Amino acid sequence: MKTSNGYTRLQIGLHWAIAVLIVTAWFISDDMGKALRARIEAGDTGFANGTVHGMVGFTVFVLVLIRIIVRFASGAPAATPETSARMALAAKWGHRLIYVLMLAVPAAGMGAWFGHVTQAGELHETLANALMIVAGGHAALAIYHHAVMKDGTLDRMRKPAS
Repeated sequence: MKTSNGYTRLQIGLHWAIAVLIVTAWFISDDMGKALRARIEAGDTGFANGTVHGMVGFTVFVLVLIRIIVRFASGAPAATPETSARMALAAKWGHRLIYVLMLAVPAAGMGAWFGHVTQAGELHETLANALMIVAGGHAALAIYHHAVMKDGTLDRMRKPAS
């Protein structure tokens, strides 16, 4: 993957927009199991009857796809000099896991909602909780880098490269 001096304005905007949308979708997910069961029982397959939760999830899916394209085109900054090889490897695989989850969660949700697959709904819920745990760890480590290591890692996702 291409490396750069820092993230672009677009990358930073996508990062924070996706983060806010994921947290929003997670908090407004109550009663989605009941809504899915009602949809299946009614035989509803229309797109127009989507929920706010579903629309937010679909938006996350599209923005993550855009973010992946932008990341390949613009690159990402290399690890800071203070970062050990072990920490850099953990960050690399942690980010990969987050990207996989950010795609898998809405994909499973769409499979449940539009495919009427109850098991996909259960998978969606499990993956969403896993995403929240992994993203929470990601945020905690960013704060650790900022407050304890003081290595500028968090600043790279707050200020665009010059």
